[in-house]
Amino acid sequence: MAPYARPDGDNFSETLEPAVPRRGAHRRAHRSGPARRLLTIPLAIGAVLAAGSAAAQAAPGQPRAQAAPERQQPTVGLSTAPQVLQFPDAGTDRYVDQLQRAAERETARLAAEAAERQREAERIAREEAERIAQELASRPSAVFPTIGALTSGFGPRWGTAHNGIDIANAIGTPIKSVTDGTVIESGPASGFGLWVRIQQDDGTIGVYGHIDQSLVSVGQQVRAGDVIATMGNRGQSTGPHLHFEVWQPGGAKMDPLAWFGSRGVSVPQSSRS
Repeated sequence: MAPYARPDGDNFSETLEPAVPRRGAHRRAHRSGPARRLLTIPLAIGAVLAAGSAAAQAAPGQPRAQAAPERQQPTVGLSTAPQVLQFPDAGTDRYVDQLQRAAERETARLAAEAAERQREAERIAREEAERIAQELASRPSAVFPTIGALTSGFGPRWGTAHNGIDIANAIGTPIKSVTDGTVIESGPASGFGLWVRIQQDDGTIGVYGHIDQSLVSVGQQVRAGDVIATMGNRGQSTGPHLHFEVWQPGGAKMDPLAWFGSRGVSVPQSSRS
């Protein structure tokens, strides 16, 4: 029998053997021609494949044909997500250590800044306290009330008691508080026209009469040397001047010049008559 030709043109090297008659074959119709050839083709193909497989198994030394590698299709799944978040243990520890050290440095920096601000605030407060102390030490505890000519003293005058001192000058001349104290009266007064009375730091009361204008109000705190009024000619006055008195806590009048002397205040030369 001639070799069998494949449809693609390749020829088999084996020759197909004739079929062996089987029992009962005489009962089937005899096939010949094309129909018989079609029946034997599958048998020939099976024999060739079996022979090729046996040859491949019998020659282990010969290289096998490598199958083309399958292209791996990309897969998307939840199993890939945790791999992105996983770090080597050593790297994680180093990263955590760096964060901890950075936090410690920031804490130390903030603490240093807070301490510096505290020191600066304490320095400012200390300097302010020293300034106030120096100011208080340098500020006199008592001053003479104004400048001008001392025209009348304490004592009898024209047959009556003159309970204070008179200092003459122009209208509008500044009048100062002689001590620290609190204003207890400011306004009109019989005989004085306008006056200001101040509760002084030693418990006495200072009286300022015949003023032209009051610059303070009742309850106001004043310090020695603060301007409280201006000189005037109001009330029973013989000319522009300040009439100043010192009242003791019980109401008795005392010599203002003696009181000034006890406070270390001397009468300015310009105020002497």
